[in-house]
Amino acid sequence: MKHYSVMKREAIQYLNLKEDGIYVDATLGYAGHSKEILSFLKKGFLFAFDADQEAIMYSSKELNTISNRFKIFHRNFVHMKECLENEGITKVDGILFDLGVSSPQIDEETRGFSFMHDGPLDMRMDTSQDFCAKQVVNQYAKEDLLSMFYTYGEETRSKQIVDAILKKREKKEITTTMELVELIEEAVGAKYFYERHPERQIFQAIRIEVNNELNVLESVLPDAISLLKEGGRICVITFHSLEDRIVKRIFKKYSEVDALVKGLPIIPEEYKPLIKIINKKPIEAEKQEMDENSRSKSAKLRVVERI
Repeated sequence: MKHYSVMKREAIQYLNLKEDGIYVDATLGYAGHSKEILSFLKKGFLFAFDADQEAIMYSSKELNTISNRFKIFHRNFVHMKECLENEGITKVDGILFDLGVSSPQIDEETRGFSFMHDGPLDMRMDTSQDFCAKQVVNQYAKEDLLSMFYTYGEETRSKQIVDAILKKREKKEITTTMELVELIEEAVGAKYFYERHPERQIFQAIRIEVNNELNVLESVLPDAISLLKEGGRICVITFHSLEDRIVKRIFKKYSEVDALVKGLPIIPEEYKPLIKIINKKPIEAEKQEMDENSRSKSAKLRVVERI
């Protein structure tokens, strides 16, 4: 299984691993980061989450070759706090989020994530859920498609693309990734298509919608902060500006004194910052990694520590 974990060395370094620590890999994927964490643990334990059953089956075998000091949940990471509490865990030493789609998911045509291979319009991280990309493309109202493409895709030619989708689906259902790619090219014209590649933005927007990615990220980060022990760290690797903005805003909120009491000589305990930001500017992949793996070019790593 070919999979390249982005900024693996940096993420592991900034987690400040302890041999007896309890760690969470919120986005297990194909276990690139988890293998590194588990290899380091002598008395500690690793909890991992993933919505993708294929990834879990593969990663479980990989991790078992290292040790049995782990447990994988077939759940979205938004359920992290609840799942850990059910295991009797209320505090952890570190949490890692790698928010990218894994290489095997992109490269497998049948998953429908890629605009470079023909496959069904799917894009589900969790293949047990019913809602998929085909429903978004064929059933969403014009206003909803426009809002999604402008907001999640930040695509300036969204109106032309939506009009083309509506026209096409009046005649027949749009069912494959290449049908959608060809439709996008016709809608925006070849010059814009090959210069700007709007299909990237449109596929990103649909994937975010299908998997509710931004809402679950917004919801889980405060939970993750509350789970950290003093000195514990959260590392988040994002791959597009929408995710990075959410992470930056939430980390900023929890690392500052509450505005209600700012300026008071004594700050009540409940209004004090919960975390400190370790890197003011996001860490980016080194040039060598970017050369080896083009998907790392857009990656940003942000790190915070519980105080």
